[in-house]
Amino acid sequence: MVTISSNLLYTAFILYLIATVFFAGSIKDKKNTNKGPNKWAAIGLWITIIGFAAQLGYFITRWIAAGHAPVSNLFEFTTFFGMSLVGAFIVIYLIYKTPILGVFTLPVALLMIAYASMFPREVSPLIPALQSDWLHIHVTTAAVGQAILAVSFAAGIIYLVKSVDQSKQSKQRFWLEAVMFGLVCTLGFIIISSSFSVSGYKAEFNWVDKNGQEDVLEYHMPALTGPNEAKLITEGKFEPLAEMPAIINAKKLNTVIWSLASGIILYLALRLILRKRVGAALQPLAKNINLDLVDEIGYRSVLIGFPVFTLGALIFAMIWAQIAWTRFWGWDPKEVWALITFLFYAAYLHLRLSKGWHGEKSAWLAVIGFIIIMFNLVAVNLVIAGLHSYAGS
Repeated sequence: MVTISSNLLYTAFILYLIATVFFAGSIKDKKNTNKGPNKWAAIGLWITIIGFAAQLGYFITRWIAAGHAPVSNLFEFTTFFGMSLVGAFIVIYLIYKTPILGVFTLPVALLMIAYASMFPREVSPLIPALQSDWLHIHVTTAAVGQAILAVSFAAGIIYLVKSVDQSKQSKQRFWLEAVMFGLVCTLGFIIISSSFSVSGYKAEFNWVDKNGQEDVLEYHMPALTGPNEAKLITEGKFEPLAEMPAIINAKKLNTVIWSLASGIILYLALRLILRKRVGAALQPLAKNINLDLVDEIGYRSVLIGFPVFTLGALIFAMIWAQIAWTRFWGWDPKEVWALITFLFYAAYLHLRLSKGWHGEKSAWLAVIGFIIIMFNLVAVNLVIAGLHSYAGS
């Protein structure tokens, strides 16, 4: 059953990649003067739907194999996030029929799924705190809300790629390129992780956790940052350059550092090949886009995603926290960042509705909001220890 599940996920990934090519072909089609839906986009949509069905099959078969909803660790949660993002895209595409949305949304989903594949994929039993129906309710609702909000990020990127002047130096051009660099870093992490995985790299350390207990930690990348009071067990492997205190998850911080390093190298390589900024290279794709329509897509995505996220990440989370830990709120890092995300998107809606922040300002807010979501998913899960650290297993 697990093998079938994995094959369905790989199938979905390949289909999303093919669909992206078809959506890009729709934009490049010279016969399609208004850049609206055509046969390329129609094929792309059907391939996306088939891919979504395959990934839904993965989700169901893994649920059957595990005996619980597969959202209990980083691999499962992030793949569900990617599936939800594709589902949100399909619904929004059927409403607005804008092919370029597929060109920018599906790659984000692909990166999420590929990023998830870097984490342990074994089906494991739930720890006692997670043995509750609220796991299904809280985590899945929060993920769906974040996925819908992620569509606003794609719409925001499209708007900025179209509107930011790449011919002159400006803060907008700098920060747009910084966002592109972040996406390239994610791709770089996937490439470097896959490389070490194929090579079979493994190094074990004895270390002391924050409770003073000795344990063994296994690295699958050379340890630039080592755990607290680390002693290398495996002979001939890389010694850590720095030792981290027990409160910091040294292994996952090591992952973040490798991501940045590989991302920088990959970004520089892209700049050499393209001979221009990544944002400038993407600009021809958005040449004939209706900015008002893209702005509306971004706004509607937040309008729908915000209440869904609030329900899942805050309200349902508080109910579950009361059941699992006998308190509604504990200032756990994950809880704090969920609150920050909520406050940010509340401010987004306030500024748009009351202050008239439309267009480019709204697009930048959508991009910043997604960065906050990704910081919560990556940095908070991978680096900072807390009650939600089980999500990084």
